[in-house]
Amino acid sequence: MNVQGIVGVVGLTLVATACSETDKPPTTAVAADSADQVLFDMVHYITIDGLRRVVLAADTAFFYQRAQSAEMLGLTVDFYTEEGAHSSTVTSREGTYNWRDQSMEARVDVVAVTPEDRRLTTDTLRYDRDRNEISGPSAFMFCGPDRQLEGDAFTSDPDFRRVQTTRPRRGQIGDVACR
Repeated sequence: MNVQGIVGVVGLTLVATACSETDKPPTTAVAADSADQVLFDMVHYITIDGLRRVVLAADTAFFYQRAQSAEMLGLTVDFYTEEGAHSSTVTSREGTYNWRDQSMEARVDVVAVTPEDRRLTTDTLRYDRDRNEISGPSAFMFCGPDRQLEGDAFTSDPDFRRVQTTRPRRGQIGDVACR
């Protein structure tokens, strides 16, 4: 058999093998495939009574018109006080923004830091605009200049001055060394 004949037999074998496999097509769409809009380097301002209170930024945002939400990657959220001063920055790998009620959820490697060296780490952090409150349903660690707190869930103001937990694991008040 010559070279062309061998190549032809190998080619037919590959085609027959490929056509005989019964792989199912994917049944779920990926975010980019089903999004109504995709934005890169997105920045969104949330105001309360006409004042900037939150600046939401994402490397990539997938907007869904029907759900009125956006799934975001590479999330950074800056919070501001009623007077306009920067109060904290939250970063995470991903998150969701609901534009109906302007709530937000940050997920995966969430870190919140204030200018006064308060730091909170967790897996999930939620922002409720109406309450101007941050909460988390999962384990967290908070460290400030005068206290350290660990627990299984928390609520706080956006500048982390009043961090509370209903299920504390460990805490310390006074001069603390954060890990």
